[in-house]
Amino acid sequence: MARISVSQRLAELGIQLPQLAPPVAAYIPAKRSANTIRTSGQLPFVDGELRVLGKVGLDVSADEAYQQARICALNALAAIAWVLDGDVDRIVSVSHVTGFVASDPEFYGQPGIVNGASDLMKEIFGDDGVHTRSAVGVAVLPLNAPVEIELSVTIAG
Repeated sequence: MARISVSQRLAELGIQLPQLAPPVAAYIPAKRSANTIRTSGQLPFVDGELRVLGKVGLDVSADEAYQQARICALNALAAIAWVLDGDVDRIVSVSHVTGFVASDPEFYGQPGIVNGASDLMKEIFGDDGVHTRSAVGVAVLPLNAPVEIELSVTIAG
């Protein structure tokens, strides 16, 4: 059976990639090296703003942070699409996800938060969305964001 294209799967899921979030410092959103694209850390911007701020376990619930990780992952896919001139169908697989969670010192559920990004990759890419991963708790993230996600994908051609 033929593999469904990434653009078809996004349409099936009712997902439209967001506009590329502009960098907040001196970096580019993503960069290609051979058949790999790696993104910079993506914050959960929606229409150019962070709608949820603070530390997970103090200001932000785990459920809310999980959703923020999904938004970060969509922003990372938008950065990858930018490198590919919009041709997301060239993405073959997700290689690695790195997640940073701004955490209250007593919060230990970082892996569950980063599952927001990991689960989305599995929904979109199926078995090709299974990846290696890091889930790291940090004291603070840029602009007081609760979550930051980086993606690394393998592409065709």
